[in-house]
Amino acid sequence: MTLHYFLGANGGAGFQSLYEPFVDPAESRDILVLKGGPGVGKSTFMKYIGRQAEEAGEDVEYIWCSGDPDSLDAVRLPRLGVIAVDGTAPHVVEPQYPAAVDRYVDLGRFYDVAACKAHRAEILGHTADYKAAYQRAYHALGAAAAVEEAIRDAAAPGLDRERLQRRLAGIAAREFGRRSSRTGRTALRYLGGPTCKGVVARFDTVQAQCPKVYEIQDSYGLSAEALGTLHRAAAAAGHDTVACPDPDRPNALLHLLLPKLGVAFVTLRGRQHFPGETYRRIHLDRLVDEKRLGRGRLRFTRRVQQALLEEGIAALGEAKASHDLLEAVYNPTVDFGGVQALAEQEWARIQTYRAAEDIR
Repeated sequence: MTLHYFLGANGGAGFQSLYEPFVDPAESRDILVLKGGPGVGKSTFMKYIGRQAEEAGEDVEYIWCSGDPDSLDAVRLPRLGVIAVDGTAPHVVEPQYPAAVDRYVDLGRFYDVAACKAHRAEILGHTADYKAAYQRAYHALGAAAAVEEAIRDAAAPGLDRERLQRRLAGIAAREFGRRSSRTGRTALRYLGGPTCKGVVARFDTVQAQCPKVYEIQDSYGLSAEALGTLHRAAAAAGHDTVACPDPDRPNALLHLLLPKLGVAFVTLRGRQHFPGETYRRIHLDRLVDEKRLGRGRLRFTRRVQQALLEEGIAALGEAKASHDLLEAVYNPTVDFGGVQALAEQEWARIQTYRAAEDIR
């Protein structure tokens, strides 16, 4: 099975990271922490490992970059306990048990240092440009999140929580069963968020694992309460979950997946659509007393929120464009033959792990 998630997200409070719980030495055999700057081939290195693993029949989890959803930040081979991860800012990863579990893989050695220094002014300029664009993006996304919070605060008192809890209790009883002596484990992943390509949601990963999907229709940002209730019920019944936070509120859930049960709960907002068939819909909007919101004021507030979100996405696009220019300066200085040879060497090492697992 091939899965696609994010560990970073662009939100109202800036860049949000879930890298620390992902890179767990206790659950890993070999963690490759890739070090090296822009354009040196970190994503290409990880794509090679993932592609080889897929061709060998391994399950592969791809972690995509929130700044560029076509670029990889990590790849994980769960059966083998292998992770290759970009360990550079903004998601810095450092080995905790060097060589025994995790280790540096230095791709920076494949730069032609003299050639890089010859382009010093360009490199400094493009770096400053993309960092400034990210700051503009986070200012706009922060303002959009503040408007969303105002809408949520206005709608929350009008939510019929008694009806909602009855509905959730019925779902929990049907899907999760009784309480268990075992508490389910939770993996944290982002399913998507604002990127340079707009708001992305990897619903294909939901479809790959969960044939039964509950769609939560939520115009007011209130689904986190329902998802929190379902998450606690699932954990109490001993089920493992993949909890997907809201990029604007890291402590609030936006989606919840139970892969072993084949059940998922996804929140749809605004113009979002789930690409496949859904099992049932939870019409959260129908449980809100909309009369108290003031439709005219709400429409205006929504337009403001959407305009701010679009401004943030546009700034993320500017950051991506500046970063592309930076990589274009670095690329000719890189020995990509050396990068490829190192990737092949590491895959040969991973093959020995596969052999050890197959013998068991």
